[in-house]
Amino acid sequence: FAAQRHVLTYMEDAVSQLLENREDISQYGIARFFTDYFNSVRQGTHILFREFSFVQATPHNRASFLRTFWRCFRTVGKNGGKYSSICCYLLTAQEYHCLLQLLCPDFPMELTQKAARIVLMDDAMDCLMSFSDFLFALQIQFYYSEFLESVAAIYQDLLAGKNPNTVIVPTSSSGQHRQRQPPNDCNPLEGVEASLFYQCLESLCDRSKYSCPPSAVVKEMLSSVQRMTFYGFLMALAKDQGINRALGALPDKGDLFLDPAMDQEIEKLVAQVSGLSVSGPASSSADTANTPARNSPRINSPWKPLHHRRKMDAESEGSNEETDSSEN
Repeated sequence: FAAQRHVLTYMEDAVSQLLENREDISQYGIARFFTDYFNSVRQGTHILFREFSFVQATPHNRASFLRTFWRCFRTVGKNGGKYSSICCYLLTAQEYHCLLQLLCPDFPMELTQKAARIVLMDDAMDCLMSFSDFLFALQIQFYYSEFLESVAAIYQDLLAGKNPNTVIVPTSSSGQHRQRQPPNDCNPLEGVEASLFYQCLESLCDRSKYSCPPSAVVKEMLSSVQRMTFYGFLMALAKDQGINRALGALPDKGDLFLDPAMDQEIEKLVAQVSGLSVSGPASSSADTANTPARNSPRINSPWKPLHHRRKMDAESEGSNEETDSSEN
């Protein structure tokens, strides 16, 4: 159970966070720190602003990141509604990558491009994409990244007339994604025999230690056609709502822009900002002193992510060097 749930991964990360921030944590106790940490893991907020190697470390982390990305930026694709006047409906891969980096500063551009290629196929990579198309493509590409690397290798072997007897299973989980050569899917009549393709994928799923799509869904998908191209297969995975429900990170496509709980939080924030802007100019310093302080929203994770602290340390060292040089 511990291995299946990656308990050791979270224990190691919690201890690392504890040691890195022990001075701040000593103010409210170790027990409360661990309680807050594992509550954030359960809620899926533990991946916010963390390094990519941690974000992709476990299936739960990947699903949490996808869900957080959807909740934070779903209004980007909302067609109509209260906040539609400030939203762009279509964005490029580079623009979606900027949004991803707001949650994970070192999110790799290559992964964003691979997700965009599922949507755009052979179109230019600077073409516009809807939020829903990109999100479901990102889900497949990110959650099943190791599986898709092996699928690409199998597909290339089948195109070359080889029978891939040895299933290629990626062994690296360092976060460095290898450059995948896009298979040639220019002609829609090309591709590989679907039945043979499924046999290879079934063997891959049986041997792989990484996450794979449900075998029954893949079988149904490939049994309905005679030939299948690589990007046709990826697009079918991205559009399949059965796979989406199995992952459980995102709602169905019809409910993609519905999140009542988040809407209520946004309305509260908007009301607070509006109240401050209205009362600000009319209030005097005496009134301000008599006004009760607002309760700030509580953040579940009281520690700073490791890369933030390192970044702050690096900046402080740089500023000291500049001060020293100016004095000299």
